[in-house]
Amino acid sequence: MGQGLFIKVAQVVAEEFQIDLDQVKITATTTGKVPNTSATAASSGTDLNAMAALAAARTIKQRLIAFAAERHHVARDQIAFLPNRVRIGNEEISFADLVKQAYMARVSLSSTGFYKTPKIHWDRAKGEGHPFYYFAYGAACAEVAIDTLTGEYMVERTDILHETGRSLNPAIDIGQIEGGFVQGMGWLTTEELVWDAKGRLRTHAPSTYKIPLASDRPKIFNVALADWSENAEPTIHRSKAVGEPPFMLGISVLHALSDAVASVAGHRICPRLDAPATPERVLMAVERLRRDAAKG
Repeated sequence: MGQGLFIKVAQVVAEEFQIDLDQVKITATTTGKVPNTSATAASSGTDLNAMAALAAARTIKQRLIAFAAERHHVARDQIAFLPNRVRIGNEEISFADLVKQAYMARVSLSSTGFYKTPKIHWDRAKGEGHPFYYFAYGAACAEVAIDTLTGEYMVERTDILHETGRSLNPAIDIGQIEGGFVQGMGWLTTEELVWDAKGRLRTHAPSTYKIPLASDRPKIFNVALADWSENAEPTIHRSKAVGEPPFMLGISVLHALSDAVASVAGHRICPRLDAPATPERVLMAVERLRRDAAKG
């Protein structure tokens, strides 16, 4: 569950200081620490939080560099952060030792960072503007099999290629793509909304409508990240959000089901398969096409 936000922010900070990942501790956000934090809507969690963490880490890093340069009488450009150590002129000390020395010298070792997405503006009245910082692209192919006697179906195979910019964590991003696709598949195939005569939504929870299960996932599920991808905008390490964009790739399953239904009439008649394409609707579409094909 989740976006993998904690590990990605930790990776960014660890990379900046060149320290091991287990040296970075992440805690949940609270208004006691960050009073005006934003929600992680629109898959922007990593974009916002990682950039803010990077800004804070760089502030502390510059303080450490200034301290080391003054203490060891070297120029700032002669200080380099290496894996778990810092080169200061011709000598090297551990990162922990440098931090300890800075602490004893009363150098501030805490900082806050802030980041807001740039270039965002929208004129609702004119319908003009730049509502998104960048776009993420993906493509999916789905193969399904339907039972024309019952309307039941199975997603036999799905192949997805998605671009995530320079991925901060490919394993997490692939998991996000898989989860987003399955969620989108459920939106278009099983999650049917029902209102009563008074307009009240009756399918208000998983107890009253069907969400995808692990058994509903494609039998063969191939997901790959585009290896040529890099964000043109200066996002965190040129990465891209990938939480919600793959959701729309579930459309491939709806179209595959529609195509499978259309095969009943030799692809000569549009099946008019509405979403969500439940087994009942698939069966009704199959029977309708059989009748229409017999008439023709």
